[in-house]
Amino acid sequence: MQPQAANPITAFLPILLMFAIFYFLLIRPQQKKQKEHQEMVKNLKKGDRVVTSGGVVGTIHTLQDDYVVLKTGEGDTKLEVLRSHVSELRK
Repeated sequence: MQPQAANPITAFLPILLMFAIFYFLLIRPQQKKQKEHQEMVKNLKKGDRVVTSGGVVGTIHTLQDDYVVLKTGEGDTKLEVLRSHVSELRK
C-alpha cells in the first residue's frame, strides 16, 4: 500500500489561519484608527484645543490647507504645525 498524499489545501490552512488572525487583530484596527484620525484632522476648526504629536497643546488660530497655526501660552506665541501632526482634540 502506498501512503496517501496530503491534500494541498490542508498544507496551506495554517498559513491562511495566521493571516486571518493578523488581519483581524493588527491590520484592521490600525486601518480603523488611521481613518478616524484622518476624519478628525479634516474636521478641525478655528478655536479647537488640540495636542500635537510632539506634545504641544494649543488652540487653533488659523487653518490652512496642509497646516494649522496654533496659539500657545499666555502671550501672542503662535506655531505652525502640519495638520497630520495634530494627534487629538482636547475638551
